[in-house]
Amino acid sequence: MDNLDIKILSKLLNNCRESDRQIGIELGISGGAVRARIRKMQEKKIIEEFFIKVEPPVLGYGVLYFVVSGENITEILEQASLVGDPYFVVPCVGGITVCGISIKENIQQKIELAKKLMKDVRVLSIFEAENPGFSSNLTKTDLEILEELIKNPRQKIEQIARNTNMSTKTITRCIDKLHENDGIQFTLVYDPKKIENFIPHAILTWIEGDLKETLEKLNNLFSDSYLQIPFIAKNQIVLFMYSNNIYKMDELTQKVRNVKNVKSADLFIPKKISFYIKWIEKAIIDFKKYPKLHLTYQTN
Repeated sequence: MDNLDIKILSKLLNNCRESDRQIGIELGISGGAVRARIRKMQEKKIIEEFFIKVEPPVLGYGVLYFVVSGENITEILEQASLVGDPYFVVPCVGGITVCGISIKENIQQKIELAKKLMKDVRVLSIFEAENPGFSSNLTKTDLEILEELIKNPRQKIEQIARNTNMSTKTITRCIDKLHENDGIQFTLVYDPKKIENFIPHAILTWIEGDLKETLEKLNNLFSDSYLQIPFIAKNQIVLFMYSNNIYKMDELTQKVRNVKNVKSADLFIPKKISFYIKWIEKAIIDFKKYPKLHLTYQTN
């Protein structure tokens, strides 16, 4: 991996539908060179799959975050599945695993249930993600196109049109709508352990004060080190970053802690990143059963 590879990976993480040609224009190389580098990262299994990431609140679900001691993903999933459907699981350096569970209802009850049931793993923290205010105004047509995009987010518009028997105009309008939704991201899943010369890491910050002002400050200071755009919740900002050595990574974390309004900042170095779509498929099936053509869900 060199600097161009990591920049291409970053572009795709933020929008995997961006064309090779456009990425090349932005980076000053040809679209063919971009395509060759992407293919090489796929062959080396650095890029595992292209993925459409849907935040659970977009489809009416809440999210519980679990931070547990241990790295046995099978065991952790078995325990977590007792209260909801897995959304993501990320084992990190140091024997800590972070996972998100999508919950349809009765979240507080599910938290208490999880504390009682998850006895076979050491739970360090369970908390509900404060809702960032994602809203969706999806039609059944949007859901049908979303269902198709789950199979391959980089599909050409013409191919999606053929697979869904819809017009390219309808597909284009829907994809633009999905792009505008902060809770939906066209991205990819990568293997952190196979990224040579760079260390991907996440800094989870808890904010006390003006979130927008703090984000602007963080962007001004650290955007050159971003691997992905930050994830934002009501009192949290997660910075997805990369460094070329552990000392730089530690230095970045300390600088983040010193930013105004940052109450705390915790460093996580992922060893494996897994996302799950079963909950999305279930949600789409449920929504399709509704008699209305237009589905509106506004989170609070």
